[in-house]
Amino acid sequence: MDGFTSIRRSIEHMKITVQKVIKGVRYLKHYGVKEFFIRLQEKMESENVPYEPWYEHHKATEETLRRQRKQSAAWKGAPCVSIVVPLYCTNETFLREMIGSVQVQSYENWELCLADGSPEENAARLETVVRECAGEDARICYRRLEKNLGIAGNTNAAIAMAHGEWIALLDHDDLLAPDALYETVHLILRGPKDETGVAATGFRKAGAQYDMIYTDEDKVDMDGKTHFQPHFKPDINIDLLRSNNYITHFTMMRKTLLEKAGMIREEYDGAQDYDLFLRCVECAEAIGHVPRVLYHWRCHTESTSENPFSKQYAVDAGRRALEDHLKRQGIAGEVTATKDMGFYTVRYPYSGNPLVSIVIPSRDEVETLKKCLAAIQKTHYANYEVIVVENNSAPETFDFYRLITSEEVKEGEAVCYEGTLSGGQRICVAVWKEGFNYSALNNFGVSHAKGEYLVLMNNDIAMITEDWLEEMLGTCQRREVGVVGAKLYYPDDTVQHAGIVVGIGGNARGIGQNMFMGLQRARSGYLHKASLAMDYSAVTAACLMVKRSIYEAVGGFEEKLAVAFNDVDFCLKVRKEGYLVVYQPRVEAYHYESKSRGSEDSPEKVARFGREIEYMRNHWIGILKNGDPYYNPNFSTVYPNYALRDYH
Repeated sequence: MDGFTSIRRSIEHMKITVQKVIKGVRYLKHYGVKEFFIRLQEKMESENVPYEPWYEHHKATEETLRRQRKQSAAWKGAPCVSIVVPLYCTNETFLREMIGSVQVQSYENWELCLADGSPEENAARLETVVRECAGEDARICYRRLEKNLGIAGNTNAAIAMAHGEWIALLDHDDLLAPDALYETVHLILRGPKDETGVAATGFRKAGAQYDMIYTDEDKVDMDGKTHFQPHFKPDINIDLLRSNNYITHFTMMRKTLLEKAGMIREEYDGAQDYDLFLRCVECAEAIGHVPRVLYHWRCHTESTSENPFSKQYAVDAGRRALEDHLKRQGIAGEVTATKDMGFYTVRYPYSGNPLVSIVIPSRDEVETLKKCLAAIQKTHYANYEVIVVENNSAPETFDFYRLITSEEVKEGEAVCYEGTLSGGQRICVAVWKEGFNYSALNNFGVSHAKGEYLVLMNNDIAMITEDWLEEMLGTCQRREVGVVGAKLYYPDDTVQHAGIVVGIGGNARGIGQNMFMGLQRARSGYLHKASLAMDYSAVTAACLMVKRSIYEAVGGFEEKLAVAFNDVDFCLKVRKEGYLVVYQPRVEAYHYESKSRGSEDSPEKVARFGREIEYMRNHWIGILKNGDPYYNPNFSTVYPNYALRDYH
């Protein structure tokens, strides 16, 4: 079935409304015909697990809520949460429903602070609604402002009313799940702990307590009944946050953190929450995440969720907020907005002219190696060297080595034969005498490298972009970054690698799997993640960059992992030292690895594979047991495409 037939059949089963038609026209004008149909086809594909029944299955039951009320009433030291809501000409039905969603919270130590900037006539009606909803409940506080201060000013006015230790942000037309406060306060009381056995992203300090919490969310229709488009988030992920305000709703902060960060700033209206979160992340000692859908973002004709193109000023404000964040962090970066509204690209320029060593293990396949070297030499960055690690090739392969080194490269001699590429760069053929061991080959190649930065590359890689080395270097030079990975495609223009999630996968028995395998190159996947710079627990060593100092600090590649999982283990060691592993989708390459590789079918291979699995389980049981912090536990552990986990 072709794409257009698939779209036509999907449309036939859709409930077409005027609102959806208008929305479609907006998207068509914005993206153009080709990109519009790519996004439409992607959006209309059936879900592995439909969300609406999934949500009904996972939402808190009445029995659960009764138990939570009883448990939370006995908590000692549980904080008061001040929920702040700016009002402005709010729909009265939405207002009643919003207040009602707060009143049914299973955690009862809260106050609701409503600051109303509506014109006098509207404010009078809204105040009446609030009084009717509040009744005798003194926890609901209403203040009519003398004038409209804008969303930032009105929110700050609501914060000024607050007495709680924690401030929670809620929009005037949205809804909280009844267990939202229970789950967030429960996490606060438990406190942070490194359950994965891998160090956090630099936002957690020893002995720190959480001072910022966020949750997952979804959208609801006008009547607040139908749930759709869930947003399941990772734990704190700074590169993803610089690509998009993924934190959004529901967010709580200690009032002291809010004051330290500088409150909400009106010059960023439209992206005031993005600006605030970036500043809070800079100041926070520990940031927590509750992987439950606890916030429902209402979609109606005026909401940003329904018409993202209605607020271009918000996109511009977000770009400025991100630029200011980078300046405060002392990071050079060029921010541009993508076609997907609310999403951004940050380019990090490299500094200096450091030598980069590109290490390529190789055996035979001369034409493949030629293609790899030719693609490397197209790079704009000139200060690099190439180390080809020769591993027991046939005699005719050495004829090629003699051509590129101008030396008599000999079999069986563990030395480095040097030559010069056409651009004047050094090339070395380092002859490895032992049998195949991917980890040992890379470590041997690095021992002959002279660069401050290392690129590990398979011989069947062909770089696509000419600025790939500059992109990798600019990202890798950030002090908090240890490893940078690339976006790899099969020859048929489907994704082979877009980051690795640890603890999922089938044929690797749950050790880890490449994300978005098989996704068409033109597509961007769940919430555009295949095309966004973000942090992962691991990336493939088929093409990665690492600081040499970090490579040496973690002991290089583990040679007990001769074939499988060595890149995952390496990245986890880098993460354990507190450095980030960044997936950089602007670095693109073809990986000519076959989609159906040979199986581990011989007794020797099966035994070796078993030992490597056991090694990973012994060394990384925390993350394998408790889950990858960069991957929401509500996602499937079978499908590498951010599909929902089946609950049956």
